[in-house]
Amino acid sequence: MITKDYTLSVAIMLVIANMIGTGVFTSLGYQVGSLPSGFVILILWLLGGVVALSGAFTYAEIATTLKKSGGEYLYLRKIFHPALGFLSGWMSALVGFAGAISAVAIAIGEYATEAIGVSTKVIAIGAILSVSFVHWFGVKTGGRMQTLLTTLKLSLIVFFCIAPFFITIENKPIIQFLPQPGDWDLILSSGFAVSLVFVVYAYTGWNASAYIAGNLNNPAKSLPTSLILGTLIVTIIYLSLNGMFLYSASFQELQGQNDIGNVVANKLFGEKAGLIFSGIFSFALLSTLSAMTIAGPRVTEAMGEDYILLKSFSVKNKYHMPYLAILVQAGWSIFLVLVSSFKEIIQYISVSLSIFTVMTVFGIFRLRKRTTTTDHFKIPFYPLPPIIFIVCTMWMIWYVAIEDFKIILYSLGTMVPGYVLYLLSTRNNQKNNFKIP
Repeated sequence: MITKDYTLSVAIMLVIANMIGTGVFTSLGYQVGSLPSGFVILILWLLGGVVALSGAFTYAEIATTLKKSGGEYLYLRKIFHPALGFLSGWMSALVGFAGAISAVAIAIGEYATEAIGVSTKVIAIGAILSVSFVHWFGVKTGGRMQTLLTTLKLSLIVFFCIAPFFITIENKPIIQFLPQPGDWDLILSSGFAVSLVFVVYAYTGWNASAYIAGNLNNPAKSLPTSLILGTLIVTIIYLSLNGMFLYSASFQELQGQNDIGNVVANKLFGEKAGLIFSGIFSFALLSTLSAMTIAGPRVTEAMGEDYILLKSFSVKNKYHMPYLAILVQAGWSIFLVLVSSFKEIIQYISVSLSIFTVMTVFGIFRLRKRTTTTDHFKIPFYPLPPIIFIVCTMWMIWYVAIEDFKIILYSLGTMVPGYVLYLLSTRNNQKNNFKIP
């Protein structure tokens, strides 16, 4: 018998794996320049955790109220308007998952290149194809791989967090994690807000299990548990890992570096051992790529169920997987690997996805007015969590617009063809007398 539903443990691993990826192993290099303070950087990562947890609480209520897979595509369509949901699904497919997969794949390539001597892009493309191939064979096979890879990654992180306390570090930096004069000015600066872009990217994925709500065992309980527990675990891990990075290497050694894990591994264990860790890092990051390969096709699958023009994306193979959605996502991700840089992808993803997550979180106020049922999760301390999420995310987007407005233009520009496709799809539905359920 073929298993059609994911278990709670897989859902938790999915959230953790989606979140812990390239962001935490690269973001610090873009933060230490504008925020030269250990205390401020930890506050930055703590704020990112609070924002992500606020979003997780809100999504838990929305998802258990609507009870269906699809993520923001479903939520915005049901709460506001089909056009907004379609644009969200379009951006998720093109940017949120395919873009994130390409960024992870590039990071895997950068870590593995030193270890095996093959070019970054060849490794990145190979990783995308390999993981997509495994998930082709269904929930059971993909779920097992997801659990295995995520366990490996968590074990590696625990080892890294403990190792510096048992190793003599040459030229060990002197770092202060308590508040110092000028720290509060840094927290209120534009540099802090812009650095939050990279932290938001690192926390992206806290809503991962919401995309497979319709494919979860007992979603009313397992969905909120996976979102909240997964986000809490990752927040603790991020604070520990960044504290370890700052404890082990100086600001000068970290600044501008994409492969923070390699920098710290070389500092702790030397270059030869560092090569071994490069290979382990690249393998561990496969769990993030795998998690996104699980969640991404569920969005295009949901869109295919609602629009005749996209119906092919909802067709499943004998393993109950939306195979065309998997293939298209892999193909677009490979294209982005070939034409984009890592930093461009991160900024683009963070802003583009934040626009729709803010809209979705704002939707809870409208959904509560409409809903009369009580058999769903309720946000604790309502309305504080959604307000925290909206205010912090809008603050970040505002400063990004001031610093580099073209990122906003790129995001809005990507939505234009999506809206054109929505109009064509809606017209096709009307022509065939097909109404969205």
